[in-house]
Amino acid sequence: MDRFFTNIATKSAQMMGQPMAFIVSTLLIVIWALSGPFLHYSDTWQLIVNTATTVLTFLAVFLIQNSQNRDGAAMQAKLDEILRALDKAREEFVGIEHLTDAQIAAIRDALEQDIRGLSEGKEKTTCRTVERLLKRY
Repeated sequence: MDRFFTNIATKSAQMMGQPMAFIVSTLLIVIWALSGPFLHYSDTWQLIVNTATTVLTFLAVFLIQNSQNRDGAAMQAKLDEILRALDKAREEFVGIEHLTDAQIAAIRDALEQDIRGLSEGKEKTTCRTVERLLKRY
């Protein structure tokens, strides 16, 4: 079932991202708008576009989220492999995406302070802070 949904989500996301999908969608809206006078701008006429756009948007959210989750996980795996392969990289960074937002922000802030210190010619003073944070989490 997972593979089936992944295939559908991938193909749907690819199709929805094409210029032709936008053109067809715009054309359908124009046809709907032009049909208004013939259908006397009835409640049914309005309901058609409201229902169609709501349902399609609802379904598209799930497909797009699935694609983003897969892309994010694949990117994270690639970054983890780079960290593992580099001699001077801190392997403690592997898996930090599972930390809370506050924990990641604290590590990011310590890294930025470290980088600022290096650019100003100072020694790596906050490196110990980053190491401590990584071990604590």
